[in-house]
Amino acid sequence: MEQKHPLPPFTFETAKEKIQIAENAWNSQDPVTVSKAYTVDSEWRNRDVFVNGRDEIVEFLEKKWKKELNYKLKKEYWAHTGNRIAVRFEYEYQIESGEWFRAYGNENWEFDENGLMAKRYASINDLSIKEEERKFK
Repeated sequence: MEQKHPLPPFTFETAKEKIQIAENAWNSQDPVTVSKAYTVDSEWRNRDVFVNGRDEIVEFLEKKWKKELNYKLKKEYWAHTGNRIAVRFEYEYQIESGEWFRAYGNENWEFDENGLMAKRYASINDLSIKEEERKFK
């Protein structure tokens, strides 16, 4: 059976560990690596896009990182209980024209008993920024 430690139920420490693992994976910008943290039938809402399963996750992330260049993400613990974690995040990226953006958002995560994320609901807003306003370099 496939497992991704730490497993639920989460403590404060293991919830923070799970968040750091996710941050590291997303910053790798490797869609296959990221997808392995999710159940094979994982359910996502990312902004106004609905994604189901690892294959769609990989496809979604490949498209995302072709458009969002120089991507850098920071996740922050917000709350947890049992098999759920709430995260606040922000990330910066550049588009092909050279313009920079910072995205702010919240994610609600639900994990199965094997520590794989079964549900991910993300609300995200983008803000155009000047290069000198970047936080993550």
